[in-house]
Amino acid sequence: MDIEIFPNRILSADTTENLLKDLDEIEGIKKILLHGQKLPPAESGHPDRKIITLKKQEIDLQVKTGRILLEIETPIVVKEIKNACTNHLPFGFSINYGTYIRKEKTVTDALKYGETLAELPDELVGLTDQSAQLSERVKILKKN
Repeated sequence: MDIEIFPNRILSADTTENLLKDLDEIEGIKKILLHGQKLPPAESGHPDRKIITLKKQEIDLQVKTGRILLEIETPIVVKEIKNACTNHLPFGFSINYGTYIRKEKTVTDALKYGETLAELPDELVGLTDQSAQLSERVKILKKN
């Protein structure tokens, strides 16, 4: 099951980091995908192009977070997700239910990865931007 957190404003890097830290503590969230406008390269010095820290790992935040997509195991965790959002998004947000993250490899994936598509791990399906290099766009943080 997927849900979309749609904040009423685009999130700053600090708000994104703090919200992700709280979401990471919730059992039952399988995947988190940030969606938003791509930020300029790090060399440009854009104020929202920051390194955030999650699970003691540094991540280069490459988008201005406009939506957060979550794959959850059960609808029971939505209450905890709403509480985390209420703490960090005082300007408001909505939570929508649907299918937002692809679960299966597609023809577009086959065109992008070619013969190496079979090597793409199942946990990366739906997390990649077909127009970018995989190494540039995905950071996987394993749960303990």
